[in-house]
Formats: sequence, structure tokens, C-alpha cells
Amino acid sequence: MKQKPDHGFPARDAIVAFIRANPGKVGTREIAREFGLKNADRAELKRILRELAEDGTVAKRGRKMHEPAALPPTVLADITGRDSDGELIATPAEWDSDENGTAPKIRIETPRRPKPGTAAGVGDRALLRVDITGERDGTPYRGRVIKIIDHAKSRILGIFRSTPDGGGRLIPVDKKQAGRELNITKADTAGAKDGDLISVDLIRGRGYGLGLGRVKERLGSIASEKAISLIAIHTHDIPQVFSSSALREAEEAKPATLQGREDWRDVPLVTIDPPDAKDHDDAVHAEADPDPNNKGGYIVHVAIADVGFYVRPGSALDRDALQRGNSVYFPDRVVPMLPERISNNLCSLVPGEARGALAVRMVIGADGRKRSHTFHRVLMRSAAKLHYAQAQAAIDGRLDDTTGPLLDPILKPLWSAYELVRLARNERDPLDLDLPERKILLKPDGTVDRVIVPERLDAHRLIEEFMILANVAAAETLEKKGLPLIYRVHDEPTQEKIYNLQEFLKTLDLPFTKSGALRPSQFNRVLAQVSGEDYEPLVNEVVLRSQAQAEYSAENYGHFGLNLRRYAHFTSPIRRYADLIVHRALIRALGLGEGALPADETVETLAEIAAQISVTERRAMKAERETADRLIAHFLADRVGASFQGRISGVTRAGLFVKLDDTGADGLVPIRTIGTEYFNYDETRHALIGSRSGTMYRLGDVVDVRLVEAAPVAGALRFELLSDGKAIPRGRKREGARAERRANAHRERKARSKKDRKPAQQKPGKSKRGKSWKR
Repeated sequence: MKQKPDHGFPARDAIVAFIRANPGKVGTREIAREFGLKNADRAELKRILRELAEDGTVAKRGRKMHEPAALPPTVLADITGRDSDGELIATPAEWDSDENGTAPKIRIETPRRPKPGTAAGVGDRALLRVDITGERDGTPYRGRVIKIIDHAKSRILGIFRSTPDGGGRLIPVDKKQAGRELNITKADTAGAKDGDLISVDLIRGRGYGLGLGRVKERLGSIASEKAISLIAIHTHDIPQVFSSSALREAEEAKPATLQGREDWRDVPLVTIDPPDAKDHDDAVHAEADPDPNNKGGYIVHVAIADVGFYVRPGSALDRDALQRGNSVYFPDRVVPMLPERISNNLCSLVPGEARGALAVRMVIGADGRKRSHTFHRVLMRSAAKLHYAQAQAAIDGRLDDTTGPLLDPILKPLWSAYELVRLARNERDPLDLDLPERKILLKPDGTVDRVIVPERLDAHRLIEEFMILANVAAAETLEKKGLPLIYRVHDEPTQEKIYNLQEFLKTLDLPFTKSGALRPSQFNRVLAQVSGEDYEPLVNEVVLRSQAQAEYSAENYGHFGLNLRRYAHFTSPIRRYADLIVHRALIRALGLGEGALPADETVETLAEIAAQISVTERRAMKAERETADRLIAHFLADRVGASFQGRISGVTRAGLFVKLDDTGADGLVPIRTIGTEYFNYDETRHALIGSRSGTMYRLGDVVDVRLVEAAPVAGALRFELLSDGKAIPRGRKREGARAERRANAHRERKARSKKDRKPAQQKPGKSKRGKSWKR
């Protein structure tokens, strides 16, 4: 029933109450409809909503409004216990307590007749559908179990330490289980030796003293780097063994034929990948457009492995792929989303072999903008397999036996088309952060050889821009056809983060004016001002930390970082389940044959999948990062006492985090070890400042450190600071103090305003580390 105002405009409290009652479901249109507002009232409504967002009363996510950091309708949660009435209580699996306070509790409602597979217990991880209860007893949400993702752990991973009696003790590798050691009797060691990485099943025993365990699996000696990635795999429960039925389906799969496909085998598509790539799922081709109405334009073809032909909805392969969500890449191994028979064979676009593909033909104008596109299900044959440096070298005049014959007919047209596409990209002006990525190279025996920063080439940018174009084309086609899909979305920064960034930039005399809609170009102007300056890495890092994290969603609220209104992942179905969903949707929308998205797949079911694969993506990122940390700590373990140069990569009340220049390793300098005076944490400046001298250690500063301790299992390093701090520049002391007072006042106002509201709640996709956006 519409709430028509008795007179004038509806009260703000009424608008806020309506938003709270429909979190994430209402925008300007829905609010206007609810209160019977006319078009003439829209401007006033937008003004009020803008003010409510600026003072933190509500938050804006795309075009939808909700309470600040509210949980989405579908969330992955851990069941942590029971309340006084015996009902299960859960908390979100992904939650930044430093930024948002205590995680909200979700009371799980259990139906009288639960569906099979939804009976949950303490310790389980489950996908929940949640809504707000309005209660203020500490459980503001109620939830219903959609699916159990993982049951309570009864197995622990750790290091075996032998004891004199022939048995041993398990030392857990998970920091959260520190102190939870287990005794292992001689009969239950399964031949484990001191220093072995083992998985142990818990044994029910007496209720006092250390628990008992039985060795289930020996994973190798912790002295070998090859065991390091296994820690992350087991700690994060990353599935690495395919079901027998999935393997059987993969082995029985037959190569794609021309039946039901267009013949593109004469189109000279080529793959351009890293030199160590095991699978090749995308190929590209470009040619000048012969259409006289598109003079100077190009036709770009992007062909993607037709994974949907082999992995059908509801099959064993499909179930295993959804459980994984994505492939996980470690320096010494890959945990693939699909069996090798599919990913490295039938769906790998190797030269000279006929392969099924889903391809898009895009017409690019002379201005670089995409004029039109069409999708095709084809049979193709790759003309060549190139790596980035090889393709770039050919364009730069350094040819080899492979690239020589390809230069004029294939590579030059690709680069000409890219030059046009780059014009449109520059006009679009996406977020342009300069954040070099390091790569760990291993020796044949699995030990660390060196850490490098691969050069960023135009060959990389070419493939990236063509893939972005194809992804946009997929989203546009499915929207036009009215089919549900999983978007790749990236929200704009919150008001709080923008405020903090502005206060920080003031300490560097850098303006950041927010007027009207927020755009990536505003950040790019700041980054351009600091290009070549000593504090360029500092500003890039702080701008990165101000951004939200990209995620998957069945609701489209755009991709802020890429500055795109609609965007979906289409180009890597071998390694991302989201892309497989988009392939199936295109097959259904365009009537391209078998493997289509089922008719009963709805926005609601895709929202559940999006929530699940967003979590598996963050799980993979965390596992990859932890493995890199452990490998580097293992590599540096015999260099305790050595000195290194690095850059301050984090500033906290506990001390300084320093990233070493040569390896990219991160380590902590505890605050108690810095200097001979007390150091205060200045949140606005991202610095520690001496209470007497005013000496400052700031995020981004170059420092020398000595390695004091290396803990390979934990992936932790501890440093001693050798460099002196810097004095605060004159003129900035006063401004810094004012900025700190403003920040403190802002936080106090925010804290007071929250006393009358429910606890701060967070939307998914935020994590304490790695707050990055990805295409």
C-alpha cells in the first residue's frame, strides 16, 4: 500500500524506514512509487538521498539504497554457536572488523521439514538467504539455509614433531588454532617423521589435557617448498581431487565437430599468453573493415574455448566446477576448476587442432568505439601460439621463425586495431593505478630461484582491452535479450573512504574535489600529479585502499574501476565459473544449441551462485598470497641478520609493515623496537610520529631493515629498522594537526549517530587486506 504524504514531501525518517525495510532493493524509482511522488519531485528526492548518503544514514550501492554496509539478501556465513533458546547463530564469512566493528549475528530459522542438504550444525559454513528482523537484541538478521557449503572440520593440518616415546605432537599451521596441539600415539603416526606436514583426524578422548589425533595423510616434509602450497590448499579447504564421475565424464568427452557450428578454421586466430601457460582459452584476430561506411575501422574477432559444450548444467563436471568456483594458481602448481582432459586438451586452443569456440565479431570504428557485435558458435583452428614478449618483440622488429610469417598478415592488424581501441579507452578514462605485480620463479627442485616484476607490455594491454570489449559485448547481448546473468561489478568508494582519502591528500597539498557523480578520472588526476615524485607509490597505495573490491552479482551496479555501465566475465570459462554461466546464457539467448542455461535458472538462483563464487575467488586470492608469503619466508630463512632495502607498505598501531624491494616480501617492525621514544599512530597521515622529536615514518617511505626472524610455516618475517625517520615538513605540521582534529571529530560524530542505529553492517567483498579491484 502506497504511503502518500498527507502534505508536502515525506519525512526523512519515513524514507529511511522504507530503505531499511527493503535493503538493497530500492532506488529512486521505488521510493518515488512508494510515496506517490511525481516527476517534479524527483530532484528533491535525489537531493535528500544524497544528503542521507553523505551523513552516513544510508548507503548507495549502484542505484540501490540500503543501510550502511548492510548484508546482501544472500550471504555466505559460518555457524558459530547457539543462543539461549538453542537456535543456531551465524556470522558473515567475510567481514572487516577493523573497519566495521563486530560482525552482525544472524539467527537461523529451522523449518519443521528442512529440505535435504540444509540441516546445519555448529561449525558448518552455509549459504543463507537473510533479511532484517528489526530486533535490537544483538541478532539484527534472520536467515534460512539455502545450501551447506562445508561441514564442521574434524581434521587439522599441522607439522609433526616426534616425541621420545615414538609418538608425536601436532603443531597446527593455522594461526587461529595456535595452542590447539594434539597428542599422537605411536600407533597413530602412520610413519610420519619429524618435520612432516600432516593432516590429522580428531579422536574422541578424555575431556582434559591435550586432545588426541590420528595421522590421516602425510603431505611431505615442510623443509621442501613443494609442501608450502599444500598448506594453503588444506587450510582453505580448496578441493583438489575431482569426483570419479566428473573424471569419467571428462574422459568420455569427444572433440567438437562442425555440426551446429560455423566454420572459422580458415580465420588466422592466434593465442597470446604467458610463456608458462598450460591452457589457452582465448584467441584473437583483427582485419581492416572493408565496409566503406567504416573507413579506417577494424573487425576484431575474439574466440573463447567452448567449455559449455563439455560441462553441461547439473552434470558431475558442473557440480565439481561450482564447488571450486575458479582455478587457483600457485608458483609450483595449479588447482584447476576443470580436469586436465577438458582444460589442457579439448578446450585448449592449441595450434593446428580444430577446437570448438564461442566467438564474438566486433566492428570497431575509426574512433575506437565498438559499433556492433555478433556472437557465433564456431569450429576454429589456432594459427599460432605466442607469448607476450615474443609478440611484442616481433612488433618492435625482433622477429623469430614463428613470428616472421605472422607479422604482416596477423600481428600488424592486431596492433592497428588496438591503437584504435586505446583511443576509446583513454576517452573512457578508467582507473589507472600503477601497481607492479611480482612473480616467484622456482628452480627445477621446487626451491625459489628469484622474484621478478614482469615488464608491462603493449601485448598485455592489447589482450586485456580486447577481452574487456568481449566481456562488455556479452553483457549487452544478454541484457538486450532479457536473460539473467552474473555481472562482474565494482562499486564506487564509500563516503567514509573518500573523506579519509581527502584528509590524507591534504597533508600532501593535493586537492581532491568531489562534485557531482564520482568518476575514476578524479583519482587519475591525482595520480598524474604525483607521477615521478618520491611519494608516487604512497599515493597509488592509498588510492587503491580507498577502492571497493570487485565481486560477482546477479544485480548490475556497474564497474566503477573500468568506468563501464555493464560488464560480465565471458573470456575465461576454463578457470572461472562465472564465465561458464555467461556462455550458457548466450547459448540460450541466441539459440546456439546444446549446453544452454536451464530455463529454471532465475535471478535468485544466480544470486546464490554469485555469492558463492565471490567467496571462492577471495579464498583463492588469500591462498595464493599466503603461499607467496610462506615461500619467500622459506627463501629468506637462512639470511637472518642480513640487511635489505624496502618500502613501508603498512602502518598500524602495532608497528610498520615493510615490503622488500628485491623479493616483495612483507615483514613487521614492531612499534616497541622503533627508536627510544613513544610513537603515536597518525591515521590521517598513515604514519607513526615520535612524541618528542616529531620524527615520522610514513606509508611509502624507503627504509633499510635487518631481518631478525623468519617463520616459513606462518609466512611471517620480523625486521629491525635501521633508517632514521623524517621530520614533518614545515607548513604541514599545522595542516596535519588540523586534518587529524577534523578526522577525530568526524569519527566522533559518526560514533554518536550510530548509537541510535543498529550495529554497522558490511556488504560482501571487503577484506582487511587486498582491497583491490579486478577486471
